[in-house]
Amino acid sequence: MTAAPDTRADAALDPGAAALSGPPASTVVDDAPTGAAYVRFVLVLGALIAIGPLTIDTYLPALPSITRDLSASEPAVQATLTGILLGMGLGQLLVGPLSDAVGRRRPLIAGIALHVAASVFSAFAPTIQLLTVGRVLQGLGNASVAVVSMAIVRDRFEGNAAATMLSRLMLVMGLAPVLAPTLGGAILQKTSWRGVFVLLAVAGVALVTVAALALRETLPQERRRPLAAREVLRTYGSLLRDRTFIGLTLISGLMFATLFSYIGGSSFVLQDIYGLTVAQFGLAFGLNSVGFLTGSQLNPVLLRRFEPQVLVRFGVGTATVAALALLAAAATGAGGLAGVLVPLWLILFACGLTLPNTPALALTRHGEAPARRRRCWVRPSSSAAVRPRR
Repeated sequence: MTAAPDTRADAALDPGAAALSGPPASTVVDDAPTGAAYVRFVLVLGALIAIGPLTIDTYLPALPSITRDLSASEPAVQATLTGILLGMGLGQLLVGPLSDAVGRRRPLIAGIALHVAASVFSAFAPTIQLLTVGRVLQGLGNASVAVVSMAIVRDRFEGNAAATMLSRLMLVMGLAPVLAPTLGGAILQKTSWRGVFVLLAVAGVALVTVAALALRETLPQERRRPLAAREVLRTYGSLLRDRTFIGLTLISGLMFATLFSYIGGSSFVLQDIYGLTVAQFGLAFGLNSVGFLTGSQLNPVLLRRFEPQVLVRFGVGTATVAALALLAAAATGAGGLAGVLVPLWLILFACGLTLPNTPALALTRHGEAPARRRRCWVRPSSSAAVRPRR
């Protein structure tokens, strides 16, 4: 049975709800890491999550060479990006209920193992069609990392504490798109685009080892739910009836759509239209990724003074204005390369500021479905005493 939604998250789309319910509490479970353990938790979980951006971004400089090597069209090569996103989307629908039933570790390790196998398959793909299949399989494997990582955060943190943890993870994740295109360009200097997938397979093997040795189970047996189709459909039904949750999902989804539109088209636009070399593209991509990092790391500081829903509204507004400026620059040619890169930097900044807060609000609202029997308390601060949640 799904627990009643947490009214604190209504403030995401209803400012009146914020006035009635007050600020969302920063809560943690009784075994949440602190001190050095907290840092290790961020690094381990961040390393696991980074496999997604690495899988997508490392081979971006190779898209033009893939087009030539496999005698494929640009849309067909860009479809390999669509393939990984399709795999991630489908995988999330399956891995979520599965991790609630069998725990977090097994789906996580199985997903990374699938990523390794798919990377090897992609490295030897003789056609663009088989490469797309390999990317779909990579997406399925990476979905388990994305879903289970979020679930682990929700197992241990809530409210502002969850948003802060997600921002810390964004720092680790943000380094991946900064470094990945440069790393991909360096690989292309020594070998072909197939070497990128060999590197991804090696990284997957290392992450399987990390997950097996350094990450313990966070969902105890008594909090697991049977994997039953009726229960899964009932849970999805409750989510679809929640307009606030749907609104948060749409905001997050559109932000990701903006982000991946940039990722998918940037190499062709910057290299083919503006004439950037592979190394220059890696530098430009990395500089824009600093915008994402800046937004994600500014978020915990702003959370000390503002509610997550305020930051979401500001992020969406900033992205909208920057997108209109980008559209004007693209249509008129004003500003040249800078006229494109500056609005892109602001858009990525807005994504970094918004994306940690939308899942935190959504998870706080519906996270009690798989964790309804858990007890937790408010993180002690100058204004909050330790108290159990009812």
